[in-house]
Amino acid sequence: MKLHSKSLLVALLACFAGSAFADINVGVVVSATGPAASLGIPEKNTFALMPTSIGGEKINYIILDDASDTTTAVKNTRKLLTEDKVDVIIGSTITPNSLAMIDIVAEAETPMISMAASARIVDTANPKVKWVFKTPQNDIQMSTALVEHMTNAGVKTVAFIGFADAYGEGWYQEFSKIAEARKLAIVANERYNRADTSVTGQVLKIISAKPDAVLIAGSGTPAALPQKTLKEKGYKGAYYQTHGVANKDFLRVCGKDCEGTFLPAGPVLVAAQLPADNPIKKVASDYVAKYEAAHGKGNSSTFGAHAWDAGILLQNAVPVALKKAKPGSKEFKVALRDALEGLKNVTVSHGIVNMSPTDHLGFDQRARVMVRVENGDWKLIK
Repeated sequence: MKLHSKSLLVALLACFAGSAFADINVGVVVSATGPAASLGIPEKNTFALMPTSIGGEKINYIILDDASDTTTAVKNTRKLLTEDKVDVIIGSTITPNSLAMIDIVAEAETPMISMAASARIVDTANPKVKWVFKTPQNDIQMSTALVEHMTNAGVKTVAFIGFADAYGEGWYQEFSKIAEARKLAIVANERYNRADTSVTGQVLKIISAKPDAVLIAGSGTPAALPQKTLKEKGYKGAYYQTHGVANKDFLRVCGKDCEGTFLPAGPVLVAAQLPADNPIKKVASDYVAKYEAAHGKGNSSTFGAHAWDAGILLQNAVPVALKKAKPGSKEFKVALRDALEGLKNVTVSHGIVNMSPTDHLGFDQRARVMVRVENGDWKLIK
């Protein structure tokens, strides 16, 4: 009888161990505080709306805040990999942090889905990027849309002011190449830090260059500072921002100084304004409805949607990986990486994804629209 009880106990323990082993652990690094908080908070909120199981397996989301700090992002990534034994990492919110995480996930041979914009994050010229994917549109895609709009509007000269980090530099590199090809002259090139409280010196240099338009390459609420200062100093030209400002917090901070600003954005920003036959409209509208049901009307953002899209990628890739290996194993990480790279015709809230070994974003031009700030809100330019 004792032997029978002992055997039963062993069987029960094995059962529980097998169940725990089958859980899929998703490590999440977001910038929920610090200068990028207006981007990271909706991302963090979005994970509460995601499925708790995929392919019959339980999903555990382990969320850490990097406080918009690169060192903390690296520390969080190491913790998730070594202590929490995650199968995949989603993050971070911003480009410098995501770039810093690449070496770590590559060493651990763990797939990562970034929610930051720079094309460098998925530049497959770097072999370590084999493990890295992302959901935001590349800056080169958005630069093309901006230059096209500028030239169509008769802009001949433009001044650039961007973050003094990888986001600003990546934008300048891509924008300047396209501008040169389209004979659009860049007459000023300035930088500022995300936490700066004044950009008066940079703005005065821009105004003295007398550009037809100014492009501000920032993200979140810190991108409002150059625009407000330009308005204060009397600049009358056209204003352009990047898709890094596509949320209500930017509109709130920038206020009336944002009126008339142009920017490229993911279709989800203006989901309700998309034509009925737009293939992205349903998925984008579904996300907006879910987020606003939880957090209030008008509070959804493209940044939360980047997190949502990462979830959709996993929902499509995990069942494929499960056919080859169990979660918690090296084999599962490899299978999940391969499944992500093989995704085809997956509709997300920002576009339609077709991954390949040389494209770990997978978007085409359907992933962008041009919008204008009008009466304190976003207006689709048709």
